[in-house]
Amino acid sequence: MSRHLERLLAIDLLIRSKTRSTNKIIAATLEVSERTIRSDLAFLRDRFNAPLEFSRSKGHHYTDPEWRLPSISLSQGELFALTLGARMLQAYAGSAYISDLRSAIMRLSERLPEQTWIDLQQIADEKIIFTAGAESYLDPQIWSQLVEACSNSRQVNIHYYTASRNANSDRVVDPYLLHIYRGTNPYLIGFCHKRQDIRWFRVDRIRELQLLTSKFVRDPTFNSKEHLEKIFQSEVGSGSPISVAIWFDAPTAPYVRERRWHPTQEIEENSDGSITLQMQVTGLNDLKRWVLGYGKGAVVKEPPELVALVKGEVEGMSKHYGL
Repeated sequence: MSRHLERLLAIDLLIRSKTRSTNKIIAATLEVSERTIRSDLAFLRDRFNAPLEFSRSKGHHYTDPEWRLPSISLSQGELFALTLGARMLQAYAGSAYISDLRSAIMRLSERLPEQTWIDLQQIADEKIIFTAGAESYLDPQIWSQLVEACSNSRQVNIHYYTASRNANSDRVVDPYLLHIYRGTNPYLIGFCHKRQDIRWFRVDRIRELQLLTSKFVRDPTFNSKEHLEKIFQSEVGSGSPISVAIWFDAPTAPYVRERRWHPTQEIEENSDGSITLQMQVTGLNDLKRWVLGYGKGAVVKEPPELVALVKGEVEGMSKHYGL
């Protein structure tokens, strides 16, 4: 944004405020000369046809309070979409964006007719509600540093908690990209120098982060789209893709059929209303948890490794319930 436009926006806000605005007051507030303010006010009148007048009691004021600077030219539908988008991002991205979103929403509201903004806010507050389930505890500073690291190809040193091992470790990582899975699970995807491979790190499990001065060169063979297509949910796994086949009974089939769970999936329709889902994945643990979520409505057919994982989990659960 140019300094001139930024100053015009600031003048516009001062004129709309409840305080009396004169050339002297506006100049002192913006730390410029009164001559500059006179020039800016003339610019508003001549270029934008601002309905500006001055009186001793009101100072500079608009005779038509509905007039707006043409800095935002959006339809009401577009404005509503922006409002809902901001609410959705706040619901799903969590604490990392709350302060920025509130600031952005307030700045947007200042450019709109008051009644239009009130109507949009009321609809967004009362008629359309976004909930994201369990919220992760995301450190805004760590998230901000990761965004900078990804943008500027800077290495990071992270102190990371691994939940599966209940252990902490220090890693130097080349941050390739940030991925928010299901809206609430933020991941850092990058090259881990400790493991010498591409790894995923849950951002909310990064206990400490140091933004290093050293730069990195991204592996030219890494394709983010292809990489994300290999995984099931959020598990990368290792090695070559594994063929998976899962049978779902007729009552469960509609819930599986209505979504695309993986880019490689194929669904075979069976005569009794059941289906068999086939796909190629590189990890099995997330898949195990997903299958167990369907209870007796799902049966793993292959590979044997996944059958053993599910069977072991079911046996362990049975012991807890004395079965």
